[in-house]
Amino acid sequence: MKSAVIGMDGKKGKDVSLPIQFSEDFRPDLIKKAVLAQQSHSIQPTGTSPLAGLRQSSFITKRRKHYKTTYGRGQSRTPRKILSRKGMNFHYVGAVAPNTVGGRVSHPPKASKIWDLKMNVQERRKAIRSAIAATMNPELVKRRGHTAESFVVEQKIEDLKKAKDVYEFLAKAGLEKELKRIAEKKIRAGIGKTRGRPYRKKKGPLFVVSKKCALLTAARNLQGIEVCIVKNLNAELLAPGTNAGRLTVWSDKALDVMDKEKLFFASVKKESKK
Repeated sequence: MKSAVIGMDGKKGKDVSLPIQFSEDFRPDLIKKAVLAQQSHSIQPTGTSPLAGLRQSSFITKRRKHYKTTYGRGQSRTPRKILSRKGMNFHYVGAVAPNTVGGRVSHPPKASKIWDLKMNVQERRKAIRSAIAATMNPELVKRRGHTAESFVVEQKIEDLKKAKDVYEFLAKAGLEKELKRIAEKKIRAGIGKTRGRPYRKKKGPLFVVSKKCALLTAARNLQGIEVCIVKNLNAELLAPGTNAGRLTVWSDKALDVMDKEKLFFASVKKESKK
């Protein structure tokens, strides 16, 4: 499988062979499983205090002729506490039980709950390879809503230092409609408006580079655009929302690193020297 390399002027150059990772079968089930497992690691545990609703005593004797007894009062056996009294007449209020005002919650969320979803290493690597191959499938890319196809660009893209230069390159490469699409944002319909996420934004191109470079910070201010080092790729970046086929701009140097180091395959054991 080959692809043309786009130059910095937006014109097609020589053809390069794509690494073996791009020939993986499309497995949407594994991709979804890997994305959900990745998202589960960022869930912040929440829960109530273990003593909530239990900070008072509700012990009242039910025995005959005992002091503070409820014997013969015709009351249900709901746990109660004493608010006030006049002589031997006590004013009881329900407490502790879940059916009482100010009582405990019957089945509260617990901060000790483990949210992390586990996934086998080989399954996760296969899911990443499948998501990598899906980026070069025009049908899947179009189904995600992108207006262009993924392509390979020369290594000079990693030297761009300004967001303006990145924007101009994408315009030269024929992504004007894509840039207009990701520039739009909608006001979220729901309570999330008051929780720090008032807008819904669209995912745009993903740049994959070979190493830490200036492009990592240059594209930071462009809405919807992300940059990732090839070694740090994961299923959530390649398939946001578990939907594979994200528009991806691959650096030719990143493809060389992927092919040379056999990324996302089983690690090869080195033979010991005797």
